[in-house]
Amino acid sequence: MFLTETKNNIKTIRSTDPDFIICDGIVITPRAGFEITKDCPREYKLIIAECINNGWLGPIAHQPIHEEFMEKLTK
Repeated sequence: MFLTETKNNIKTIRSTDPDFIICDGIVITPRAGFEITKDCPREYKLIIAECINNGWLGPIAHQPIHEEFMEKLTK
């Protein structure tokens, strides 16, 4: 049996991770979020809100490792 480990060059950042919030010196903002258009039916908006409030649905962001490296170098 052979096991192969694949190196991933993409980092997943969850809303509970410290790197999820970004700051440009003035503005502090999350890396990812949800956008629900005004055309979304009200019933669906309520369901989505319930899912977010219960922790069943949450934002994540993906970032290439080289971008994370460059970001940390500039700090």
